Amino acid sequence: MTTTLQQTARPAAAGRATPHKVLAKAGLYAFLLANAAFVTYLFNAAGVGSNKLVNFGRLAGLYGALAMAFQLLLVARLPWLDRRLGMDKLTSWHRWVGFTIFWMLVGHLVLIAFGNAGDDGPIAEVIRQATELEGILRALVAWVIIMVVGVVSARFARRRMAYETWHFIHLYTYIAIFLAFTHQIVVGSTFRKSALATGYWWGLWAFAIGSVVIGRLVLPFWRNWRHQFRVAAVVPEAHNVVSVYIEGKDLDRLGAKAGQFFLWRFLTKDRWWQANPFSLSAAPNGKYLRLTAKALGEGSADVRNIKVGTRVFAEGPYGAFTTMHQTRPNALLVAGGVGVTPIRALLEEIKGHVVVLYRVSDPREAVLLRELEGLAQAKGAVLRLVTGSSKTITANGPLLGPDNIAALVPDVEDRDVFICGPNGMTDAVVQSLSELGVPSNQIHAERFALAN
Repeated sequence: MTTTLQQTARPAAAGRATPHKVLAKAGLYAFLLANAAFVTYLFNAAGVGSNKLVNFGRLAGLYGALAMAFQLLLVARLPWLDRRLGMDKLTSWHRWVGFTIFWMLVGHLVLIAFGNAGDDGPIAEVIRQATELEGILRALVAWVIIMVVGVVSARFARRRMAYETWHFIHLYTYIAIFLAFTHQIVVGSTFRKSALATGYWWGLWAFAIGSVVIGRLVLPFWRNWRHQFRVAAVVPEAHNVVSVYIEGKDLDRLGAKAGQFFLWRFLTKDRWWQANPFSLSAAPNGKYLRLTAKALGEGSADVRNIKVGTRVFAEGPYGAFTTMHQTRPNALLVAGGVGVTPIRALLEEIKGHVVVLYRVSDPREAVLLRELEGLAQAKGAVLRLVTGSSKTITANGPLLGPDNIAALVPDVEDRDVFICGPNGMTDAVVQSLSELGVPSNQIHAERFALAN
């Protein structure tokens, strides 16, 4: 049953973030601000010279080094942060911190070069220092790498570059960070001025690098050694969709939640180097994990050919798209295309009364529909299939416009809304919810972007 909505659009209520997100954000801000203040203190304690350009250049370099350490913390994929903020939010921070590093290092080089420049100019001064002072050449190499990574990460360049190429170039950032750190050890006057400063910088870098080693190496290898993942079954769901069941040891202790995803590596001779992000398409039950893949690209298309018994290396679970962030008793789940997989898993786990809007162009494209119907019936949920082209206009306007959503779910303002689907659909739904006045803390739309 539908009703016609007759009201003016209202701005979205601000809403307070969930306590988990507030705590994580507060922790990151406190870490960054406290370290920035202490870096400033150490800089002043080391002694400030009369050359203002050089002073500002040195300070920019110190802030750039701090931003590099903070960047490592963001890309470490530490479970505590990831489950509270989500990979997409951490990736957004990663992007902005990256550009902060870019401009800090530009300022560091330019200000010091002009501050020390003699009659021959700043470029000659840079060349002189690179040839005469230990550690300057490695800093210049690091600077060039950061500049290249910054340029290719700009939107105008990123859109014109294959992801694999961009990712490969991006990995050189780790080399730049290592070179910048060794430059700081050799040349940095603040680093060497006092035992306090030396201990602080060594401790900061040890913490940042240790976070990456733990989050990106130790935890994944330990989890895979402990759980021994293998392919238990490969089940076709449609002509271009397949579900893969993964078995292992002690899966009830993995800590995975419905709505999360893993990076899956199927350890065959032709696929072991490929890591594909797939969401869980069923709530973890301690017996198996299930992913469902549609043949959209080369990696996902090959999943259907995986043999039973194949060893699997899984990184995760990742993501904050879980009931951990539910703020209201009831929920609306909105799925589009292959985004139905985490939505289907959430429907199995989420509490309260649930409405599911499943957006597909054609009913025949509705993957896992029978499972959704069975779960909806068992949980007393409402499942609505929203079909039609992107140009379809209903009696209440566009399919996912504010009026039609309000007609389908009249109490939407009193529900948490979980959205997963193509970016265009997700943006449209978020905009509609904003116009309907749904508080922002009730809208959960993780895009599963990866920070490198």
